[in-house]
Amino acid sequence: MWKEFKEFAFKGNVLDLAMGVIMGGAFGKIVTSVVNDLIMPLLGFFMAGMDFKSLKYVMSPAVMEGETIIKPEAAIMYGNFIQNVVDFLIVAISIFIFIKLINKSKDKFIKQQEAVPAPEEPKGPTQEELLAEIRDLLKDNQ
Repeated sequence: MWKEFKEFAFKGNVLDLAMGVIMGGAFGKIVTSVVNDLIMPLLGFFMAGMDFKSLKYVMSPAVMEGETIIKPEAAIMYGNFIQNVVDFLIVAISIFIFIKLINKSKDKFIKQQEAVPAPEEPKGPTQEELLAEIRDLLKDNQ
């Protein structure tokens, strides 16, 4: 059982998948940072200083007594939703462009390989030549 597990776990496909998940997580953090730190502040600036994270629809306001919150507000945080949609769209577009570039380079490589003629294999002796050689060897041994 251990041997079968090792064969499965250390095959190239599983290791490639693990590497892809790790790289995808790191890429996701970079894209999230780009959205949160660059794109959304720019959109907010062009939309009269609006902060998307603070956009919400308050269904019932918070009930407070001095500084103490008696009942927290019930709100739909659609600003976070907008930010997550923008984040998703940027990740999806980035992955689409990356895959498109990989497929284009792969197609180019395949076309180059098809254009190069396959080297001809050297012709071996014919059946008659082999039989004549065997006959001659038998004559020499007698």
